[in-house]
Amino acid sequence: MSELGDIHHWLRERLPALLVEHKVPAAAVAVSVGGDVIDVAAGVLSRATGVEATTDSVFQIGSITKVWTATLVMQLADEGKLDLDAPVRRYVPEFVIADGDAAAAITVRQLLSHTAGFEGDVFTDTGKGDDCVEKYVATLGDTPQLFAPGAMFSYNNAGYCVLGRVVEVLRGKPFDACVREHLFGPLGLTHAANGADEAILFRAAVGHIQPAPDADPVAAPVWALARSNAPAGSMLTMRVRDLLAFGRMHLDGGKAADGTQVLSADAVAQMQRPEVTLPALGLMGDAWGLGWEVFDWPGGTVIGHDGNTIGQAAMLRLVPGRDVAVALVSNGGNPFALYTAIFTRILRDLAGVELPPLPAPPEVPETVDVERYLGTYRCDVAELVVERDGDGRLWLEQRPRGLMAQLGGQVERTELVHLSTDRFVPLKATLGVHLPHVFVGDDGTGHALYIHSGRAIRRVAN
Repeated sequence: MSELGDIHHWLRERLPALLVEHKVPAAAVAVSVGGDVIDVAAGVLSRATGVEATTDSVFQIGSITKVWTATLVMQLADEGKLDLDAPVRRYVPEFVIADGDAAAAITVRQLLSHTAGFEGDVFTDTGKGDDCVEKYVATLGDTPQLFAPGAMFSYNNAGYCVLGRVVEVLRGKPFDACVREHLFGPLGLTHAANGADEAILFRAAVGHIQPAPDADPVAAPVWALARSNAPAGSMLTMRVRDLLAFGRMHLDGGKAADGTQVLSADAVAQMQRPEVTLPALGLMGDAWGLGWEVFDWPGGTVIGHDGNTIGQAAMLRLVPGRDVAVALVSNGGNPFALYTAIFTRILRDLAGVELPPLPAPPEVPETVDVERYLGTYRCDVAELVVERDGDGRLWLEQRPRGLMAQLGGQVERTELVHLSTDRFVPLKATLGVHLPHVFVGDDGTGHALYIHSGRAIRRVAN
């Protein structure tokens, strides 16, 4: 039996037990080596209905959509209709944020690489009409600038909605039509949808949430986020094999399975080239390209992206040097533990790549002076208060704001322990993960200017 055949057998045998172990209602996995593809599914699409998952079931892919949006932008660059280094306002003159100079300077490339510098977790619902992305961009006028364009990385959902509007303007049609005509069609996808109205035509997964940290997942009361955030990841839904087909196109020099040239080989290479180095976060990529995360892992470079929506999660990893692609879609529970168990085995056996160990608190944390880190940091969806207790220990209290508060987010308080330099991790894991927090910059008084866990959240008080 081939190595891929061994993996297929292992997934069929092991996936159901992994779902139970990690409280995941359903998942599907697809793997390819060259032109050979296998896929496996298990579990139930909704615990409310008991409908079983199949390999043709569709799941939301969340923020993996950003790579699709980036691909649409790069197609326009291929056609000579767009310059990556031109200001965004060349294509969307109405793009306005709180900092006028920054708005005039921000380039398409900076949006693609999450280096534009304005606050990115903006989830304004501007309705379900074809003009919702246009209306969304018009709401960004008060969005604060966190740092100078191009100065550093901070994950930016709003920036990708602006990119979606760039695509709409240059194509003269709504974003979902651009996805359908320029990606679904050329890639030959048969089980892919833009939102609930299309997803209902297929065997569709429902997201699941946990009402309490140790509770069993239950079907979420809301299926998707707002359509206005579609270019950032609120709508795209597909079966795992179709997600893998998109990934394979990026491994095959921009060619679809039938040979259609969806994207130029040069654009594919540009997207995978690191544009900005990230803080030592441990869970995200070591660098970011034009849409793709870039992981420098033992055994080789891996590119990928993850996605999370309301109770659904997806992961996509490509190993260009080994011609291997792996995709996972799921609908609740602990998807990261499931990802670790599956991708560790597959990438090791098929690509010779090792997933690095997850960040974890040291057995005996080092005692450090924490004065530099104390204070309040705030963004649109959360307020983070960093405090020192009477014993000198560091605590992080996260208070939901905006959309996160509306969705029922709870105040969470956790002790932070020192990992290295300005890097700390929670003593208690969330869904098995100790998410690193890196304190970055200086506010001029000796205090950190940002707390960074993928997003740079700016200090507002000492």
